[in-house]
Amino acid sequence: MKNYSAIIGLIFLYLLSISCSKSKDGEWIDLFNGTDLTGWEANENPESFKVVDGAIYCDGPRAHLFYKGDYKNGVFKNFEFKTMVKTLPSSNSGVVFHTQEQPYGPLLRGYEVQIDNSYEREGDFQELKKTGSIYGVRNVYFPTHNDNEWFELSFKVVENHVEVFVNNRKVNDYVQPDDPWRIKNDKMKVFSRGLLALQCHDEGSKVYFKDIKIKVLPDGEKLTPPTSKEWDTKITQLHHANFPVIDFHVHLKGGLTIEQAIENSMKLGINYGIAPNCGLHFPVTNDESLFAYMDTVKAQPIFRGMQAEGREWVTLFSPEAIAKFDYVFTDAMTWTDRDGHRMRLWIPEEVFVKNEQDFMEQLVGKIENILSKEPVDIHVNPTYLPEVLAAKYDELWTDERIDRFVNVLAKNKVALEINSRLKLPSEKILKKAKEAGVKFTFGTNNTTSDLGTLDYSLEMMKKLGLTYKDMFMPKPNGSKPVQTKGLPDQITG
Repeated sequence: MKNYSAIIGLIFLYLLSISCSKSKDGEWIDLFNGTDLTGWEANENPESFKVVDGAIYCDGPRAHLFYKGDYKNGVFKNFEFKTMVKTLPSSNSGVVFHTQEQPYGPLLRGYEVQIDNSYEREGDFQELKKTGSIYGVRNVYFPTHNDNEWFELSFKVVENHVEVFVNNRKVNDYVQPDDPWRIKNDKMKVFSRGLLALQCHDEGSKVYFKDIKIKVLPDGEKLTPPTSKEWDTKITQLHHANFPVIDFHVHLKGGLTIEQAIENSMKLGINYGIAPNCGLHFPVTNDESLFAYMDTVKAQPIFRGMQAEGREWVTLFSPEAIAKFDYVFTDAMTWTDRDGHRMRLWIPEEVFVKNEQDFMEQLVGKIENILSKEPVDIHVNPTYLPEVLAAKYDELWTDERIDRFVNVLAKNKVALEINSRLKLPSEKILKKAKEAGVKFTFGTNNTTSDLGTLDYSLEMMKKLGLTYKDMFMPKPNGSKPVQTKGLPDQITG
């Protein structure tokens, strides 16, 4: 009788354990006890991981810390994951999923969700991928958080789809097509099932993790990718090459909302810089309206740009307000000629051309004056000519004028936009700019809600052989032109 009762008791405990185990699915489960590394194993250099003040602290030689605890034995397919993270300056880390153990080196299987708020690697390679990137597949190039502050990093994986969030705001969304493009060594960097791992990137990359949780999800249906296989291949190749696919010249115009822009950005894999028009008779005209605008976009997953309109803009805003933007750009489409006409070159009725050659000399002189004196990062709508002269573009942009244009860009370290909507500048001018060491950006300057796919920019990138090293990236606080150059004493014309 005693043996029979014992057997019944064991069966009850077994069934209870199964029931408890099953009940965990769909619930948040702690993967880290906050005290020690129970359930976690390092593949190499275990000294790179320790528990400090209730958090897993990563600092030391490259290594990965795998979760191999009791829950599912650490093997997950569909799930939600979240953790609190804090990075110290110049630190790099990541969370890898659907991976497996290997003795050493970068993991060859699964996807990495990048953690990098300010990392600048020494040497020849500059890491551009920021926190929230699906590393080398769909990169985030804009900053999503600051160092020295705790933030929540989370992501949701269902079949062929992953969404990444920083503080509950989506920053990345990727649907993998069947048989996606991968280089030879990355063929296993696809959705499957596998382990989770925290990355210690290198000595000096100091990152903390705490409150590490997972929720197992049921199987779901595979999603149809939102773009063609051809586009997915093109954009993945660029992201793999660390190339910043960014449209820095987007406006909320033609019915385009910021929500639509963000959705389009994640669909196409193109990061956006969204800019208001700031200047006389434009939506943003002073510090008060500038700060009001910034309040609406400060937490959005975008770059925040400022389009400085007209030459009067330098008198309307304080340096402190201007420095709130990630970057500032301007063009030479609004200026006052020697006869006192304030022209806006895109409006035929406001263009005055008495003599074509004289007009061009004034235009190039204005460009030289603007780029020498105004504290801007990028020159946009470059080499634009008004409708009355546009047909003579190649004739009027002589070699001498091109040289003056390129020289002022290079001397003042102002980047040159390759504008896809206007198809400017010409290939000839772009080649000279590259030879002079000028940096480049991509831009659309949309007038409708259709942002396109940067076709001209990407065409010129290929023809010129541009790499990520040829591309402009916004400068850190303290190094922005308005902080190093200041505002001019007088209007530039």
